[in-house]
Amino acid sequence: MASRDYMHRLPDSHSSLSRPVSFSRRWHIDVPLLVLLILLCGVGLTVLYSASGGETHYVRRQAVFLCIAFVGMLVAANVPLDMYRRWSPWLYVAGCGMLVAVLFVGVGAKGAQRWLEIGGFRFQPSEALKLAVPMSVAAFLHRRTLPPSFITVLGALAIVAIPAALIVRQPDLGTSILIAASGIFALYLAGLSWKMIGGAAVALVASAWPIWQWGLRDYQKQRIMTLFDPDADRLGAGWNIFQSKAAIGSGGVYGKGYMQGTQSQLDFLPESHTDFIIAVLSEEWGMRGALLLLLLYVLIIARGIYISFMAQHVFGRLLAGSITLTFFVYVFVNIGMVTGLLPVVGVPLPLVSHGGTSAITLMAGFGILMAIGTEQRRVTF
Repeated sequence: MASRDYMHRLPDSHSSLSRPVSFSRRWHIDVPLLVLLILLCGVGLTVLYSASGGETHYVRRQAVFLCIAFVGMLVAANVPLDMYRRWSPWLYVAGCGMLVAVLFVGVGAKGAQRWLEIGGFRFQPSEALKLAVPMSVAAFLHRRTLPPSFITVLGALAIVAIPAALIVRQPDLGTSILIAASGIFALYLAGLSWKMIGGAAVALVASAWPIWQWGLRDYQKQRIMTLFDPDADRLGAGWNIFQSKAAIGSGGVYGKGYMQGTQSQLDFLPESHTDFIIAVLSEEWGMRGALLLLLLYVLIIARGIYISFMAQHVFGRLLAGSITLTFFVYVFVNIGMVTGLLPVVGVPLPLVSHGGTSAITLMAGFGILMAIGTEQRRVTF
């Protein structure tokens, strides 16, 4: 009976394979996610033009970066998931090697040494670790029994700690924390017990004072102090937050109009084309514009979570979940920083702020999400 049932279904399978394959299925593209990303990038370029005072320099550069990023996304979407799992250790080692190179031959800017320059092209190696770390942790956990044992947790934390420590030395505490979070998300999604989570929380609280005394630099302490009392030094450490909150508040519900913002157009708002670009949007488009942007982010995150739930294997589920949650954290930290809810840590708004390496890395991550989401189709073909 089972054989007859199988033979009965076989012609349907062959007939489905003979039907024309759509472009999206052939190239493993998740159409809803692609549409949302195109809309987000369009909003980003529109706001960037205004934040640049009508100059096209940053807009042209960002458009080129985004074109490269979309090509990278398409390439990443067509790489078999098993290849990511097998190559993750080598990507991790290469990324850590570049971080070591930054400490010795890196290019500095604004008091930090975070870039490598090859043939006139400058890039930030820490961006690559945003993908290499969760990928390596997911591959490490994929080969082990879940929920993870204490020894397995220690091994995963070691994978996270090495690049995080190297990035702290640049110094770039904000990126270090966010990259560490990307690996910890994979560990959490693997079924980390609440007992271990509670123990980690207690250890973090206990280490807060030693970290404050000996782990933070003076400017990092100043940023935290400014968070609690930004009005204490409005013309100094509190200038960025004061101006960004003024821009957001003055926009009201409907905004002042495109390219009509006074804080941004008169150069009161610092880093308006990078870290504080959402303040430009809020001043010119008002609360409704900010809510529209947030809606796009929510829909992208929801799609990523859906792909994680539908993943066929442990590695894909952990990797998709960690990429999606890391994207959420970057959005949350930037908006929290600009609105004065979090310290200023220099985290750009994903796919809206100007930044080439960041855009390429983010789109590669979404390409991996598409590879995970279409893995079952890949097996079918």
